Amino acid sequence: MVECQLPKLNVAGSNPVSRFLNQWKYLFSMRIQKELLDRIAKKIVAALIDGDYLVWEDRPEKLEAIVNDVITEDLMVEDQLNDEVRLLIESRTKEYERDMMDYGRVFQMVKTKLARERGLIL
Repeated sequence: MVECQLPKLNVAGSNPVSRFLNQWKYLFSMRIQKELLDRIAKKIVAALIDGDYLVWEDRPEKLEAIVNDVITEDLMVEDQLNDEVRLLIESRTKEYERDMMDYGRVFQMVKTKLARERGLIL
């Protein structure tokens, strides 16, 4: 007879779901650097003004700050949605482990469903 020993649960070395959760948290902790966001806002404003899509009689820096704030707010909405989806999934992790579901796929499905229900465009 051969004796089988199940791997320890919730140990990163023996549990692929646990390993993936740690990697997933790292991916979502990455942010757009402020300098890059400033350059994006500057390019958007320059394209709008140079292309005659917008008449702006004030300083371009003021419009750049507004565009920067809009982009930041939009990114925060997605961050908040990601946090909510992560909490929902982590509260049911054991169920997903039993069913051997792919965490990334489940995360994207839940996120897509919540975004659709809330009318968000990601």
